[in-house]
Amino acid sequence: MFLENTTNHSEYSGWIEVICGSMFSGKTEELIRRLRRAQFAHQRVEIFKPAVDVRYDEIKVVSHNHNEIDSTPVSHSSEILLRTAEVDVVGIDEAQFFDEGIVDVCNTLANSGVRVIVAGLDMDYLGRPFGPMPFLMATAEYVTKVHAVCTRTGNLASYTHRLTKNDSLVLLGECHDYEPLSRKAYFEAMQKKENEQQDKNEK
Repeated sequence: MFLENTTNHSEYSGWIEVICGSMFSGKTEELIRRLRRAQFAHQRVEIFKPAVDVRYDEIKVVSHNHNEIDSTPVSHSSEILLRTAEVDVVGIDEAQFFDEGIVDVCNTLANSGVRVIVAGLDMDYLGRPFGPMPFLMATAEYVTKVHAVCTRTGNLASYTHRLTKNDSLVLLGECHDYEPLSRKAYFEAMQKKENEQQDKNEK
């Protein structure tokens, strides 16, 4: 469960929140919700996303449900520190696509008293920890893992299964490129792909 910080403000410090999960699990929705609440409270908020993510909009952070919030696209994590003077809250979407320096950036911000909210995929399409996400989760005060619904079983899904034949680690896509699967359904899907590849190699 996510509990917002209740420290004594005379001892005030920043912190890091990570929202993680598979595709279609509502990560960006939750990120936007928390950032909107901070804006409603008249806190100074800056939001960033990787410049490579232009699926819905080149500038804004947009969820799969088309909720959106203004953001600044950046090509490297170091740009974030240059744009976060005198802020209370920093939001970062699709953190898995950032370079490893994003971990130091988030910790630097938190250590300076900023609330940092990060959203991203915790695993890639091969079921492996994705980019800097495990390091962010390890150093965060709060980690929220959200789940999608498995398209094959109806159970909770925590894996992202790639439907297209592309071996690139970074492939920005939508529902025709990916589907959320439960552990069992994901294992069966990957096993089927492996068997098909073996059959193909034997021919």
